[in-house]
Amino acid sequence: MPESPQSNFTLTCAAGLESLCSQEITACGGSVISAARGLVRLKGCIETAYRLCLFSRFASRILLELSEFPVTDERSIYKNAWKIDWARHMGVETTFAVDCRLSHSTLSHSGYAALMVKDAIVDWFREKFGKRPSVDTGRPDIRVRLNVHEDQGVLCLDLSGESLHRRGYRDAGGAVAPLKESLAAAINVFSGWNKDVPPDTSFVDPMCGSGTLLIEAALVYGDSAPGLSRTYFGFQGWKGHNEGLWSRIVDEAVDREGKGLQKKWPLIAGYDADPENVAIAKKNIEQAGLSELVTVKKAQLAHLRRPTRDGFLVTNPPYGQRLLEKQESARLFQCLGRILKEEFPGWRAGVFASDPEMGDRMGIRWEQKVHLYNGPIRCYLFSGTVPETSSKPFKWQPVAPSPDTPAQAFANRLRKNFKKNGKRAAKEGITCFRLYDRDIPEYNVAVDIYEKRVLVQEYAPPASVDAQAASERFRQVLAALRHVLGVSRDRLFIKQRKRQKGRQQYQKKKKSGGRMYVVREGKCYFLVNFTDYLDTGLFLDHRLTRERIGREAAGKRFLNLYAYTGSATVHAAMGGAELTTTVDLSASYLSWARQNMNLNGLGGPAHEFIKADCMEWLKGCSRQYDLVFIDPPTFSNTKKQGRVFDVQKDHPALVDLAMKRLAPRGLLLFSCNYRRFKLDTSLEKRYQVKDITRATIPFDFERNPRIHRCYEIRHLTA
Repeated sequence: MPESPQSNFTLTCAAGLESLCSQEITACGGSVISAARGLVRLKGCIETAYRLCLFSRFASRILLELSEFPVTDERSIYKNAWKIDWARHMGVETTFAVDCRLSHSTLSHSGYAALMVKDAIVDWFREKFGKRPSVDTGRPDIRVRLNVHEDQGVLCLDLSGESLHRRGYRDAGGAVAPLKESLAAAINVFSGWNKDVPPDTSFVDPMCGSGTLLIEAALVYGDSAPGLSRTYFGFQGWKGHNEGLWSRIVDEAVDREGKGLQKKWPLIAGYDADPENVAIAKKNIEQAGLSELVTVKKAQLAHLRRPTRDGFLVTNPPYGQRLLEKQESARLFQCLGRILKEEFPGWRAGVFASDPEMGDRMGIRWEQKVHLYNGPIRCYLFSGTVPETSSKPFKWQPVAPSPDTPAQAFANRLRKNFKKNGKRAAKEGITCFRLYDRDIPEYNVAVDIYEKRVLVQEYAPPASVDAQAASERFRQVLAALRHVLGVSRDRLFIKQRKRQKGRQQYQKKKKSGGRMYVVREGKCYFLVNFTDYLDTGLFLDHRLTRERIGREAAGKRFLNLYAYTGSATVHAAMGGAELTTTVDLSASYLSWARQNMNLNGLGGPAHEFIKADCMEWLKGCSRQYDLVFIDPPTFSNTKKQGRVFDVQKDHPALVDLAMKRLAPRGLLLFSCNYRRFKLDTSLEKRYQVKDITRATIPFDFERNPRIHRCYEIRHLTA
C-alpha cells in the first residue's frame, strides 16, 4: 500500500499547552516541525489531521497549509492567494469565509488583509468558471485562514471549522465565564490525572461551576474522544475530504469509548454553593452522556471531606478583580489550603488561579507552578501532593513569677487565672478568652488570649492618678506578662481603652499595614486585627451567644443586624442556615464579614450582605426570618442622613421593626453592651421576653456580669 501523501499543518492552542499538543501530534502519527507560543507546526498525512480534530484535548484549530510566502503589502497577499488552485478545495457552490491573524507584522489591519484573500478567491473563480462562490461568515462550507507572523504569510484551510475546545456538551456557563474545555483538560492532566489512575481513587472539584473540569476528567478516564459530540468540522465541506477514512477513525473512537465505559470507574464528584451552577453543571454532564458517572451536589466548601483514601482535588476557585474582592478571594484560597492540609493529605491537588499570590495563601509548598492563559489573562496552576501536616497546636506554658519579677501581685494573679481559666479553655477547646480584667485595682488592664497572641488593653487612668506613676505601673505589667506567659514582643499587642462617643468604637484608629490574624472559635475561623481599631473584630463576651446561634440556625433563615464583622453570620452558616442576611452601614466591616465567610468556605447567593442603616432597611424590608440577632451600638450617628441612634431610647422601635420581619415561631436575640441598659417594659406587653443574660456570660467574664445584656424575644402567639 503506498504511503499517504504528507502535508504541513499548523495546530493552534492556548499559550502554555504547546507541549501537550506536541505529545498528541506524535500519538496521532505526525511529527513536530517547530513550536512557538500558541501554535505548533507539524508534518503528517490527512489521517493525522483527522485524528487531531477528533482526539485532541488541547488544540484549538488544525490548519492545512496551502501556501507560504513573504508579505510585503496587502497586494502581495492577493497575488499569492491567486496562485492557488482553489478548484482542488472548493466549488462555485461552496460557501466560504476568510479569517486573518497578524503577529509582529508591518500590516496593521487584519480585516483588510482577509479581504485581499477573499477577493483573490472570488476573482479566481470568476476567471475560471464565470461564476463566484458566496461568502458565509456564520457556518461556511470551508474556512480559509491567513496567518502573518513577522511578514511571513501562511495561507491555510481550517479543518476544524470552529474551535476544537467546543465539544458540543455545553450550552451555558453560569454567572461566571467558564474555563474553555481545552484549558480544563490541560489543568487536569498537568495535575496528574490520566486514564490509568486506580479506580478506587476519586476526582473532586469542590467549586465546580459549570462542571467543565469534571466532564473533561471523565473524558480522559474513559478514553473518550472530545470531538465525538461535535456535529460539525471544517473539512466536511472540503473537496479533499475522505469520508471513508473519517468514518473508520470515528468507529475506532466509538470502540475505545465503549471499552472505557466497561471498566470500573473512580468517583468523579463536584460541589458548588450556587444552585444555579449546580443545575447548569448537571445539564452539561447529561449532554455529555455522563450522568451515571459524574455527580454534582450543592454544598459548601466548609463541609468538604475526602470520600476515599487517595484521589485528586482539582479546582478553579472564583477570583475577584477589585482590591476588596481580591482580599475576600484570598481568604477563600486560605480556607482551601487549610482544608487540603487537614482533610486531603497525600492527595494530588491542582488549583488554578489568576494571581501568583494565591499559591502562597494556601500555605502549601507546591511541586509545580505552570503558567497558562485563560484567554488573554496569564494564570497559574499550582499542583502537587498535599503534604502530611505535623504541626501541633500552640500550647501556653506559664511559669511562676521570680522574686525579681515586676508587679508581683499582678504576676501571681495572672498565673492563678491561667491555671483556672486556661485549663478550662483547653478542656473545652477554646483558644480565645479573657485572662484578666482589672482583678486588682492598681493594675487597670484587661488581658485577652487570642491563640498564641496576647492583647493588653490599658484602661485610661482617672485624673486623680499621676500619669507618670500609671505609665510606670503599665510598664511593669508588660514585663510581668512577658515573664509569666513567656510571650515575645511580636506576639504582644497593646491598646488603650477610654470612653467612646458616637461611632468612635467602630472607626479606624490609625493607618497601619492592616495585618489580619486568623483565630479559631469552635468549628469557625475568624480574622482579628490588633492594631487598627479599638476592638479586634471578635467580641469574646459573645462567644456563648454565637454558639447558640450556630445550634439554632439549621435550616433557618437568619438575619444579622448591626453585623460588625459577621461572626454571628459565620456561626449561623456553619450551623446549616438555609440563608443569611448580614446588614451593616460600614462597607469596611461588610468586607471583613465576607472575608470571614470565605475564610470558612461559606458563600454563594444564599448569603447576602447589605450596606444600609439597619432601622431604615427594616422599614423597607418585606422578607421573613426565623432567627434574628441584633447587637446594636450604644450610640451612633450617620453624617449623610443626619440620624442619631441611642440604644436606650431607640431600642423599642428597633425591636418592633425587627419583630415584623420575624416568622410566627421565630426567635429574636437582642444583645446590648450598654452597662446601664434597661429593656423597655412595653416590649414585655407586646412580646414574650426572657432575660438570658446570665446564660450568655462566658466563664472568663463571670467577674464582669454587666459586660452585656441579652434577651430572647418571641411573638406572643408562638
